[in-house]
Amino acid sequence: MAAFPSFPWLARRESGAWCRTGLARDPSLQAAVDDLARQLAGAGPADLALVFASASYASDLPRLLPLLRQKLQARHWVGCLGGGVVGTEAGGTPHELEHEPALSLTLLRLPGAELHPFCLDTADLPDLDGPAEPWRTAVGAGVEGINAMLLLVDPGCGAVNDLIGGLDYAFPGVAKVGGIAGQHSAPHGSLLFGDQVRGGAVGCLIGGAWRLQPMVAQGCRPIGPVLEVEQAQRNVVLQVSEGDQRRSPVEALQAILGGLNPAEREQVKHSLFLGVARSDFSLERSGEQPPAFLVRNLIGVDPRNGAVAVGERMRVGQKVQFQLRDADASREESRQLLRQAARRPVEPLAALLFACLGRGRGLYGHPDGDVSLCREAFDQLPIAGVFCNGEIGPVGGTTHLHGYTASWGFLVPEG
Repeated sequence: MAAFPSFPWLARRESGAWCRTGLARDPSLQAAVDDLARQLAGAGPADLALVFASASYASDLPRLLPLLRQKLQARHWVGCLGGGVVGTEAGGTPHELEHEPALSLTLLRLPGAELHPFCLDTADLPDLDGPAEPWRTAVGAGVEGINAMLLLVDPGCGAVNDLIGGLDYAFPGVAKVGGIAGQHSAPHGSLLFGDQVRGGAVGCLIGGAWRLQPMVAQGCRPIGPVLEVEQAQRNVVLQVSEGDQRRSPVEALQAILGGLNPAEREQVKHSLFLGVARSDFSLERSGEQPPAFLVRNLIGVDPRNGAVAVGERMRVGQKVQFQLRDADASREESRQLLRQAARRPVEPLAALLFACLGRGRGLYGHPDGDVSLCREAFDQLPIAGVFCNGEIGPVGGTTHLHGYTASWGFLVPEG
């Protein structure tokens, strides 16, 4: 039987909280479940079980939760299928497993927590222009005492932004972390809830003595000055300004290119994005905190007038800044944010990672890129999660659907 990992701070907790993790890689679902049961043998009843499975198990997914529940005990079960799996072996080593069979299980004992799992039919969401109460009724809980929300969305959901906006409206100030689950061709959903496979959205409200501390690493670095949008139509930016000078976005970019080195100019061809600031975002740096830009795709250029189309609805007066994404920028941003998180006075019990399919080996050129960075700041922290088709997390105080990001949630005691 594999030994449990040794997490020194668990022994110091007066609350009796614990985290137990397992990671299995057998191509057979039954064998993978048996392996997890061996790794987690002796674990007492948990309050919450988080299950993340690779797409290799898609056809067998309806069997997964019943098999696990026969061998392990937890009050609530939530999880999803992903394009890859993040998990921590029973020996304590975290891994990002891409393009291979993998099954990650995290058992959490959270004394004093108020946990409310929920499942939503996203085909019949409440009206965004109506009151907040129908959204709370759909979730089945009020906002009182709620500190955080884990949110997992099926890839078949066609109203993800409406869902996120409605939940932000109904549960203001509640940190929301999660992502869009992996796609597959089997005739069922990608979400795990209770003992079933579901579509729509599932999640868990976390309150009482526990919360999720969110952190979103977008992996970009700015190039050129901060610009202001002077003319825009829907998601197309027609004109920007810097001081008294007005020009098209393409003209502004051409001026920036002159100050870049050859390697950076090459990156512009395939790794250029636009950082978009909302009116409630602060562009001033606070200590080491970077400006709160929401990084969005550039999806088209009109050569006739130099306009650019952006993956976000744009408004006149918004601040924008061109951004480059590469491995070095991603490492530096993640290290900075993780160091800030490590300086907080309360140590996390566990970390959840929802990473874009475009990260991992494709970004860093080697495995375990994001979990290795996390272990630099938290040297024994158990980590679990999934590679997503879109990541959910807050930027500038509002929850957004992201791409190419690492959206983290650190499980910490409240207060």
